[in-house]
Amino acid sequence: MPVPPHARGYENFAGDIGRTTADSTPEWIYPPSAPAGAPNIIVVLVDDMGFSDIGPFGSEIDTPTLDRLAANGLRLTNFHTTPLCSPSRAALLTGINSHRAGFGFVANADPGYPGLRLELADDVLTLPEILRANGYATYAVGKWHLVRDATLHPAAQRDSWPTQRGFDRYYGSLEGLNSFYHPNQLISDSSPVNVEEYPQDYYLTDDYTDRAIGYIKELRAHDADKPFFLYFAHTAMHGPLQAKPEDQAKYRGRYREGWDRLRQSRFAEQLAQGLFPEGTQQKPRNTEPGYEAQEWDSLTPEQQSRFERYMEVYAGMVDSIDQSLGRVVDTLEEFGEFENTIIVFTSDNGGTAEGGPEGTRTYFAQFAQVDEPDWERDVPHDDELIGTAKLGVHYPRGWGQASNTPFRFYKGQTFAGGVRVPFVLSWPKGLPRTEAETGVRQEYVYITDLAPTLLELAGLDRPSVRNGLPAKDFDGVSAVEVLRDSEAVSHHVEQYSEMTGHRGFYRDGWKLLALHEPARGVDDPHWQLFDVRADPTELHDLSEQFPEKVAELSAAWDEAAWHNTVFPLVTRQALATRRPEESRFGEQVRILPGTPTLERYRSQRLIAYRDFTIAVELDGYQPGDEGVLVAHGDPQGGYLLFVENGRLVFGYNGYGRYATVDAGSIPEGSRDISVSAVVRPHLRWDFTVEVDGVRAADLPDQVQLAGMAPWTGISVGLDARGPVDWELRERRGVFRYTGGLRAVTYRPGAVGVSEETQQALDSEAELIAE
Repeated sequence: MPVPPHARGYENFAGDIGRTTADSTPEWIYPPSAPAGAPNIIVVLVDDMGFSDIGPFGSEIDTPTLDRLAANGLRLTNFHTTPLCSPSRAALLTGINSHRAGFGFVANADPGYPGLRLELADDVLTLPEILRANGYATYAVGKWHLVRDATLHPAAQRDSWPTQRGFDRYYGSLEGLNSFYHPNQLISDSSPVNVEEYPQDYYLTDDYTDRAIGYIKELRAHDADKPFFLYFAHTAMHGPLQAKPEDQAKYRGRYREGWDRLRQSRFAEQLAQGLFPEGTQQKPRNTEPGYEAQEWDSLTPEQQSRFERYMEVYAGMVDSIDQSLGRVVDTLEEFGEFENTIIVFTSDNGGTAEGGPEGTRTYFAQFAQVDEPDWERDVPHDDELIGTAKLGVHYPRGWGQASNTPFRFYKGQTFAGGVRVPFVLSWPKGLPRTEAETGVRQEYVYITDLAPTLLELAGLDRPSVRNGLPAKDFDGVSAVEVLRDSEAVSHHVEQYSEMTGHRGFYRDGWKLLALHEPARGVDDPHWQLFDVRADPTELHDLSEQFPEKVAELSAAWDEAAWHNTVFPLVTRQALATRRPEESRFGEQVRILPGTPTLERYRSQRLIAYRDFTIAVELDGYQPGDEGVLVAHGDPQGGYLLFVENGRLVFGYNGYGRYATVDAGSIPEGSRDISVSAVVRPHLRWDFTVEVDGVRAADLPDQVQLAGMAPWTGISVGLDARGPVDWELRERRGVFRYTGGLRAVTYRPGAVGVSEETQQALDSEAELIAE
């Protein structure tokens, strides 16, 4: 019988409906399925790794897995990214230019303009969304950094979190960086992982790798055929640099000759491998003011000894990444799927200069780029601790220069050192190599090209709509022809770049570049012109010789900037701007015991640059009660209040300089304990401890924790995750409080640091710590 017109719920049903199943025909609705034989896709994205840091691009570091993939696959030697992290990740995952995707800067700011939205918009399709619509399982592990830091907490809207942007599963850090031994917060799918203490043998890269392999094994246990997309975005090589002891020890003594000779040997290897045309030259070192690297032989023996330790740690971390990829490849081979898996390995930007001319053993103190007396950007520590869980370190920029061999400049600048990175692609079944072919491709390819390239390789379609809105078109173009034919010419013939006033424009072998010079203003570039076909290392400025080409390309940059939502150009002051409603993060909050550790940014806003009081409510202290009452931070900076052996102790970790004050015994029955901080000049705090309103101890003149410190958020009733007091952790573990602890209340007070100083500190941290 026909369905009557007033019936509901049968629209678009293709079967037959009767009164009973005897006179009805069913129809089943199936999810999308991938084409038969569709390849798995794995994209491994490394953070802050320069062009020359892996074996296939000239490095001495042991990378056997990448050596194997490159030997049987392809190397793109002219692959370009944006100069910073979040913009590159947005461009990779969307195929859209970074400003147009809303990421003209990193997600640690909020200036309030369309190109600086710093979260993915509703009309921006992501690669995992496209692949899931084509029947793929989609997984992400590692660093995300496509959400604003004000939306990292569990009460935030999650529209730009990984599982809301196309990934079935996610495990990793939403932050731009993290500790490799004591991550401040990890996310599983869409929820923070409530970790109190990490195992002694914990290492972040291994944790990521275990989870990635677990996703693959879980999928194959339930579905033998469904292809998967794995986006493996390492937190390494971002600072703070920390390596497992065995990986660091492997490179002990390997860098004694310094960065100048390393740069020479890597360049010689690159030329031997045919990565550059004959006649390519390399500048001995960066010499421009503010970017210059010292001559290694001019350093003191003490400096050389310490500086080589930094590079040993860095090399151990690169080695660890290759080990991680090796474990993933082994898993693919166990399932017989290596041959039909596309594996891409690349970096988000070039090597960094954030460690300054001499590096640092106190990572977060290095960000405080203000002229304050007695401020230590490198608090002295035993060199034997470099690379361990006890310190957050970064190498001097001379090693960043070596990382970017043979190019000039670093992450953050639009010159090749900041944007030209290694790229290895392996797909034995779909892109087989002949023995006669080197697999080297020197054509220009940009990071927005990756998404359309992968879709074409896999034979997949792209939806035109997202959430009912017309999806933004790709800016990237497929590079499949370049991959399949060594004689093919790239179809990506022009590309703008911009980052905090640094500019670039590529067109058909010409590059127009400008370093932002603060004295000139953000919209007054000093252009340099290079013919990168003959001069790939950008050494010979031809701007005076070809002024008409400068005029042509500068006009093209301006047109592209408007076409890609680049304006307004961001200034340092704009980077420190926050939306007004964030002021609520500085309002009083009462935290109960058992509350998971507060997120880092939320916690920091309660104390940053201001007076504050921490009020601890007890049921009534009893002799024998002991443990941590409140803790905020980790080995890289923080403070805690605890009771041990009947004594109340306040400990303060000023970027690794640890001081304590004994506030004496606590009278039986005491209910109120407080710590008050008062801002004093030169970025210092004076601390006072009181018990039941009676002053018990003072700890004056302590350096303020600023920028992005404290890194780990607030814990009540224990010192969770990274320890503020290392010796206390070794004695007592997280030292959970055994008495009656009712709550801890933070009462933020007046801001006591000038707005100008705050902006200088915050903008520097936002620029570097990404």
